[in-house]
Amino acid sequence: MDDLVTAAWLEAHLDAVQPVDCTMFLADHGHDANAEFEEGHVPGALRLDIRAFADLDHDAPHMLPPPALGCAMLEALGLRRDRPIVVYDDSPLRSAARGWFTMRHYGARAVAILDGGLGAWKAQGRALETGPARVRTGLWPDAGPVGGIVTKQDILAGEAPQVVDARSRARFRGEAEEPRPGMGRGHVPGARSLPMGQFYREDGTFKDAHGLRAAFAAAGVDPHAPFTASCGSGVTACSILFAAHLLGAREGRLYDGSWSEWGADPDTPKETGDPASA
Repeated sequence: MDDLVTAAWLEAHLDAVQPVDCTMFLADHGHDANAEFEEGHVPGALRLDIRAFADLDHDAPHMLPPPALGCAMLEALGLRRDRPIVVYDDSPLRSAARGWFTMRHYGARAVAILDGGLGAWKAQGRALETGPARVRTGLWPDAGPVGGIVTKQDILAGEAPQVVDARSRARFRGEAEEPRPGMGRGHVPGARSLPMGQFYREDGTFKDAHGLRAAFAAAGVDPHAPFTASCGSGVTACSILFAAHLLGAREGRLYDGSWSEWGADPDTPKETGDPASA
């Protein structure tokens, strides 16, 4: 299975893979992702509610749970770690990338994204299933400690690679209000700005390798060098990680707390304006 699959491929392999809807919306989008799942989803799909898949002991939203809990939650969804998984979404956040990172974070090896998401599936007239997910018996043994995460303490201690920020340039510069109350403006000092939309075509499919490389180059970021992906709450940052993965890079890590954690802390340093020159 490739890392990026088409709707035609997925339809032909539905008996062999586990489709998972990872749609997530912000409050101002005016959508209910769980309700829309029941109105129509890829046949046999399970549902990963990113907002609910969270460490409830953490103040920042939908932080990834500790390893044992996260594995148990994925098993309860009806997922098996030993079968291929195809994640998709129907959101402007391109939240399937967060699903891809989540599955891999807890030990899954074969995880792909449906290119163009549910929009591509529906545009091609493929069948939809309605109602709640038909949960099956899951099997997701605890994989033990997992990597790929950067913490606020890592950044403050200078122990994290350069931050690459997936938010809009207006938010990065501190020119726009944050969607969550109580947030400071700007970005982590020294960060680069690489809005996640730079990786996608208008129809929500990923750009080709040339387009992905151009997006990284324009931001002054080498995807093959260590970097820390960040955004508003650890969701759109995963598009940076997946784009780097498509280019064969394996050095990216996620700042899961992202600006929801950094911007809410009055003691963290913050910069505004454009990023430093490459």
